[in-house]
Amino acid sequence: MSDTLRVGWAGIGKMGAPMSRRVLENGYPLSVYEPLPENRASVVAQGANVAHSLEDLVEASDVVMLTIPNDAILRQLTLGPSALVDLLEPGQILVEMSTVSPELSAEVADALERKQVAYLRAPVSGSTATASLGMLSVMVSGPEADYRKIEPVLASFSAKQFYLGKGEEARYLKLVLNALVGATAALLGEALTLGLKGNLSVETMLNVICESAVASPLIAYKRDLLVNRNFDPAFSVSQMMKDFDLILGAAKSDHVPMYLASMIRQQYEAAFAEGLAEKDFFVLFEQYERLAGLGREQAAGSHTLKVI
Repeated sequence: MSDTLRVGWAGIGKMGAPMSRRVLENGYPLSVYEPLPENRASVVAQGANVAHSLEDLVEASDVVMLTIPNDAILRQLTLGPSALVDLLEPGQILVEMSTVSPELSAEVADALERKQVAYLRAPVSGSTATASLGMLSVMVSGPEADYRKIEPVLASFSAKQFYLGKGEEARYLKLVLNALVGATAALLGEALTLGLKGNLSVETMLNVICESAVASPLIAYKRDLLVNRNFDPAFSVSQMMKDFDLILGAAKSDHVPMYLASMIRQQYEAAFAEGLAEKDFFVLFEQYERLAGLGREQAAGSHTLKVI
């Protein structure tokens, strides 16, 4: 393995594009495998090489990084015919950064261990905006020595890196975070609706919430979306449904009762049934308004705080 790691990247989507650009901007030779030309165009324009197959990607890389949508794609890319488990050689490192099930991740780990290929689980926390700024947080588990080798690569798109252990710890922590994120959208929607009934405006409530003991970066990030009711998705209802399926699947496997998570999953199901699958997951707020009998005009007429 050379002093400057050659990075291969499969999956140049909403998160993969800004993350891989940061790797390129930090001086790492980058090859990308992405079936959709429009997805990879911006990274290729900045100097990334195009790998036309997984075999091409592996041959051009010391480290292969994955940002993909779901378990099915992970299984296809790693365990399918002529997939990464067959192609990677001892000394190479696979870094999987998606939100996937601990169960499948462990299956991939076992297969790669038999090939003597290092496997790191490295899901991220943050948004496309924080990815572009190199301000993500990365949670890593797997062989620590291999983590140390690629830590500078991770630092190119993240401000904080957390090493958590040798197994699926990073997968579980990602599910912990996403459970809290999805629950925040649900409970905030309920709470804001109560405030609207009390003649408060959304803007007033969020101004105070963001300066209170329950302030959070997530609520601050979603503030303008809620005030302006622009639910173009940074992360959609359908994506959150997938994550809650992973959360509840892990809970079932490990015999962990998750009453609230089960109820919240049903709220996202209701949003899906209303045709909101591709809206931002904070659109639950408008669903709660409708359940409370509030129309848009009534909500807009509530009082706004004047700061003096």
